Amino acid sequence: MIRRLALWLALACSPGSSLAAEVSPRARALHHDAFVFDGHVHMINRQFYLGGGIGERYSDGQVDLVRMKEGGVDAFLMTLYVQEEYYPQRMETKHLLRLLDRAWREVERHRDQIEVAFDADDIERIHRAGKIAAVLDLEGGFDLDGDLGVLRMMHRLGLRALEIAAHNWTSHFSDSCCAPARWGGLTEQGRAVVREANRLGMLINVSHASDETILDALEVSSQPLVATHHGLRSFVDIPRNMPEELLKKLAAKGGVIGFHIGNSFHNPRFFAWSTRRAGKPFWDTSEIERKRAELTIFDIDRMLRKGYPSVGPEAPEEVLFSVDDWFRVVDRAIELVGEDHVALGTDFDGGPTPPRGMRDIADLPLLTEAMLRRGYSEERIRKFLGGNLLRVFRQITQGAARSRRRGGPR
Repeated sequence: MIRRLALWLALACSPGSSLAAEVSPRARALHHDAFVFDGHVHMINRQFYLGGGIGERYSDGQVDLVRMKEGGVDAFLMTLYVQEEYYPQRMETKHLLRLLDRAWREVERHRDQIEVAFDADDIERIHRAGKIAAVLDLEGGFDLDGDLGVLRMMHRLGLRALEIAAHNWTSHFSDSCCAPARWGGLTEQGRAVVREANRLGMLINVSHASDETILDALEVSSQPLVATHHGLRSFVDIPRNMPEELLKKLAAKGGVIGFHIGNSFHNPRFFAWSTRRAGKPFWDTSEIERKRAELTIFDIDRMLRKGYPSVGPEAPEEVLFSVDDWFRVVDRAIELVGEDHVALGTDFDGGPTPPRGMRDIADLPLLTEAMLRRGYSEERIRKFLGGNLLRVFRQITQGAARSRRRGGPR
């Protein structure tokens, strides 16, 4: 542990590191000592489309193992992203299998640094061994029909977290935040998906779900729900963000909200600028259905490759907000539901434009510095950086883990 701290401090204080000037010794030490569990980090999609390995230090993008270590990350949801382009021809399940294959191969290649975790006990064991714990996480649809047999097989392949909505697409069992509604929330099959995910011990992520879908999932679920990478609608009034009253219901169920690192979710000036620049909101997938040609899955791969690495647009300084501005949304959530229900869910390499002065996941200690500036207690800082998410993940997985040890159904 002492050797690891010394290495991290050397990296953080090296002449080429911006952290040497911007992060105090107290913040560096606290950040390293805290358990940092990021609830939403895109890793594997880049390697799938562009090649390379997760252990390389890239000069672009926002995530690799080298920079994760510099950022003090101890565990993360390794987000495998099934994009909407695969949905019209029902290639979503096949593509998730390909991403799982790449994830397992990458972890095996770098097993001296990273290991897949299936429950909270695994996370703590991997952390004690000095490695980063990766929880396999799905962003998008595992199967647009919500077939429970497919869900069980994905669980057997290691998947431990999934979105209840198919990203920004209306599935056959749930409504998304950002596509025309069909069901008014969850169908009966969607409710069955929630119950089976509970039984399997899988974290249900309500990010990208419609308000009605979230309400239905809260009603059906026997376990807390997590919004892994989110914002508050009271800051930026978009359907992708959560109303304050819905956040209260999420917290009352024992869940947590992870806060997205990007300007688009919390900074109205940036959202307006980026929407004008793109000619549409960032979640708009309406063109995909209209382009429904007889493409092979490899044609779609080639089409999507140009979007990687996936980072947000560079914006003029005057439309960006600071790290301290970013924490205003966290402050508001704590005011509403308390410090036990907030978490970190950056979405690095998933397209965010971070606050001014942040470049990538190596800059996470800037958040700890900002929390100390705001007068957060060390206990609150530790909860936000990872303690709350680990607690909820433990609750979700521990019952299923006990069943497996007894030889129960999987």
